[in-house]
Amino acid sequence: MSSEQNPVQDTAPVTAEAGAAGPRPRRLTYAAVLAGLEGLALAVGGLWILVLGLTGDPDDRQQAVTGGITLVVLALLPLLAARGLLLRRGWSRGPAIITQIMALPVAYNLLKADSMAIGAGIALAVVAVISLVLLVHPATTQALGIKGPGRAE
Repeated sequence: MSSEQNPVQDTAPVTAEAGAAGPRPRRLTYAAVLAGLEGLALAVGGLWILVLGLTGDPDDRQQAVTGGITLVVLALLPLLAARGLLLRRGWSRGPAIITQIMALPVAYNLLKADSMAIGAGIALAVVAVISLVLLVHPATTQALGIKGPGRAE
């Protein structure tokens, strides 16, 4: 067949992978690293509570074990989101944003404490706000292939 009979289409279909054509923006990498660090911190904290609950002498062993397991399971959300962000998957921005929104009230409660937790609250608040800014930046949105409402083509 000649090129006249079978014209080549020069417009590729728009998919979620279309934004993955170029190099990954640094903002996206930074957001993934921050989400991964949050997930790692949750996992380490959960394991610490779990081990102390099992080997130590807590006031309520069942509550310590349940709290530790809960934190380890909650760590999966930011860890999976971080992996998705590094792989430029559009679905990963939602869990990453949810993680940051959930971190803000935790940071606020840590800031109200009368202990070393104040420093942790400051660090968590800073990381959450920076992550949110990075995740909603237009370059991140474009790199993930996310279109705004009413822009589906």
